Amino acid sequence: MSREELHVPAGHTKGEVMTASQRWMYVVIRALIHGVCRVYFRLEVRGRENLPAEGAYIVSPIHRSNLDTPVLSAITTRRLRYMGKESLWKSRGLGWLLTALGGFPVQRGTADREALKAGLACIERGEPLVMFPEGTRQFGPEIAEMFDGPAYVACRTGVPIVPVGMGNTEAAMPKGSKFIRPVKMVIVIGRPIEPPPLKESGRVSRKAVHALTTRLGEEIQELFDEAQAVAGHPNRR
Repeated sequence: MSREELHVPAGHTKGEVMTASQRWMYVVIRALIHGVCRVYFRLEVRGRENLPAEGAYIVSPIHRSNLDTPVLSAITTRRLRYMGKESLWKSRGLGWLLTALGGFPVQRGTADREALKAGLACIERGEPLVMFPEGTRQFGPEIAEMFDGPAYVACRTGVPIVPVGMGNTEAAMPKGSKFIRPVKMVIVIGRPIEPPPLKESGRVSRKAVHALTTRLGEEIQELFDEAQAVAGHPNRR
C-alpha cells in the first residue's frame, strides 16, 4: 500500500481467501522463485529465526525494486499477503495468479482506511501481511519518509512488526530498468517489534503510532545497511 489513498474495489473480498488450486500454485511458484533466487542471485537470508513460527505478524521491508515482492517470498514457506494496485487484476488470468501468490487488490484514489481494513482482515485470519512502510519504490541508501500504516495495524491488532533489510535488489533491477542483473542478494530479518498496549478505551494514540513508525524506520535502516554490506554493495551516505 502506498501513501496514496486506497480502497478495496467492488467485487473483491477484503484480503480474500485463496482456493485449493491457488494454494497448490503458490507452493509451485514459490519453489521456482526460491530456486531462481538461490542460483541467479545467490540469495542469502539471515535471521529467519526472528520470524514468528505461527500466527499473524506484519513484515515491513525496505522497498527498492520490483523484485522485492517475489524475492521476499523466500523468507518463509508460509504464504505472505500483499496489497497491490487494482489495475493489475483487470486481467482475469493475472488476477488469479496474483491472488494465488498472496496478493489482493486495492484502488488508489479514495480512502486508505478501506485498504487498512483489508490488511486487518488478513491479520484476523492469522496470516502474515507485508506492508512496505515507504509505500512505493524508492532509491538510494537512506530509508525514505515512512507512512504509519504498519504501525497503526500493529497497534490495533497487537501483532508484532518484523523489520527487513533487502540488499542489492536495486542493483539487480533499479526503477525504470527492463533487465535483471545477476547480482548477489541478501535479506536480513530483524527481531520482531512489539506494539504498545492499547488504551483502556481500546483506541490507538497517534503519539504511540508515530513512535512505533520512528523505531521501525531506525531498525529497517540498520538492517538495510547490513544487507547491503553483506551483499558487497555497502551504503554510503
